[in-house]
Amino acid sequence: MLIDVRKCIGCYNCVLACKDEHCGNEYPGYSAAQPMTGHFWIKIIERERGVYPKVKMSFIPVLCMHCENASCVKMAKDGAVYRRPDGIILIDPEKAKLRKEILNSCPYRVIYWNDEKNIPQKCTFCAHLLDQGFLEPRCVEACPTDALIFGNLDDPTSKVSQKILSSDIEALRPGYGLMEKVVYTGLPKKFVAGTVIYGDTGECAENIPVNLICNGECRIGRTNVFGDFEFEGLPDNSKCSIEITAPGYNSYKIEVITRTDIYLGRIMLQPSEQV
Repeated sequence: MLIDVRKCIGCYNCVLACKDEHCGNEYPGYSAAQPMTGHFWIKIIERERGVYPKVKMSFIPVLCMHCENASCVKMAKDGAVYRRPDGIILIDPEKAKLRKEILNSCPYRVIYWNDEKNIPQKCTFCAHLLDQGFLEPRCVEACPTDALIFGNLDDPTSKVSQKILSSDIEALRPGYGLMEKVVYTGLPKKFVAGTVIYGDTGECAENIPVNLICNGECRIGRTNVFGDFEFEGLPDNSKCSIEITAPGYNSYKIEVITRTDIYLGRIMLQPSEQV
């Protein structure tokens, strides 16, 4: 599965579709019914970024990563957690009974405990539907923006294969080294933004160049009709220099460090004849 975070609008359709499919429904051999509360086989992490008036929201869907190097499979050596030939990882509802330690094997914390049945549970990629010929899990089917893309990586013509080839992809937590089968594009990085105003007239400085240099990379942007500019996708804790130039006005220069998202506020350009 490829998740394009830039397309996720936080509608929670995926969460509701998962609940609709699994709550109260037993799928023998695949999973017991998901409890009505307490389980989020797909959940949405809401991340607020920036400061007023430049505030942005990012929504990051998180589910079982179906890792190639899955720590849950390694812990449950008796087949209580296993990987199918197609790569989907399932928890055996019978063999995993009373095995609460399986929850702690997952660093993503996406395995949940069913108190009533005394079993661990998680996302199954709707394997019961895929085995019936369905092409997608319910969460993917319900996504209105195509933020979730699912398919067969062994098929180079599949939508997910094509999208991965054309995108910069990464794991949600690459440091875990689990070779996740759920990958992301567009994960939020740091941004620097500002609003440029002509100091002598108070008008918005439209369509003027803004240059940014960060880690040796140069980016060139322009202000919009409101004088706003923004550089997105900057690396953490990096020193960046910004220069704004407009004919007849003194240039504006500033250096920042991307420890957080940065809004520079209103930048007043002064006419060049003024000292």
